Amino acid sequence: MFELKIIDHFAAAHQLRMVAEKCENLHGHNWKVEAYVAGKQLNKAGVLLDFGELKEYLSQIMNTLDHKFLNELKFLGDGNPSSENLARYIATELQKCFKGDKIHVTRVAVWESENACATYIVE
Repeated sequence: MFELKIIDHFAAAHQLRMVAEKCENLHGHNWKVEAYVAGKQLNKAGVLLDFGELKEYLSQIMNTLDHKFLNELKFLGDGNPSSENLARYIATELQKCFKGDKIHVTRVAVWESENACATYIVE
């Protein structure tokens, strides 16, 4: 099994509900996203997937989040725009970029600060 990891960033604001009082205030983060994909077979070039292609897929997803007020985004549903829910959303959207079952998203970690992140592990 081979696993690739790429990192991207976006800036956005949110208001969390039903958590620590401080986090219920409107605030923003410079988010860091780590996305992992895996597969068993390398292609003819000897790679699982070109990093540039993977970066482009993730960049398209970041563009839907960057400089937005996350609470207003319809595709997040009525869920809290938490790091956990963002990680799940990004993993789900990234998986849609891969046809078939050769490559799959294994996990996505969303860092809202230098020392706090949430990871969604795809089962």
